[in-house]
Amino acid sequence: MKFDEIQIRVRYGETDQMGVVHHGNYALYLEMGRIEWLRKMGVSYKKMEEEGIMLPVISMTLNFKKPAHYDDVINVKTQLKNRPSAKIEFDYEITDEMGQIITTATVVLAFIDMKTNRPMRAPKYILDVIDA
Repeated sequence: MKFDEIQIRVRYGETDQMGVVHHGNYALYLEMGRIEWLRKMGVSYKKMEEEGIMLPVISMTLNFKKPAHYDDVINVKTQLKNRPSAKIEFDYEITDEMGQIITTATVVLAFIDMKTNRPMRAPKYILDVIDA
């Protein structure tokens, strides 16, 4: 399936006293990857919300292989796992500058109609972009 990659330089505030990235920051890195993946596919998360669709995370699994440290440049690879329905699922691989795996992750999000607060199918324009 389609994938995208972004690079992030680890900031001092994202680390603990030992200079290691705090585990809570990985959710932000994954979100950054996902939003850029959508943007490069021609889908604006902001526009989706303006149209009454939100994508809350319903599941997140992270597997830490080795630490990332302050000032490291990490690569976040975001890949669509399968064609969306009422959910959209992404796999991630975060690597260091030498290509060594730091973390792998899977995130599942649900398409929610903001008016009814109920699950809905993926919008047609997203499916059209993915199928193209």
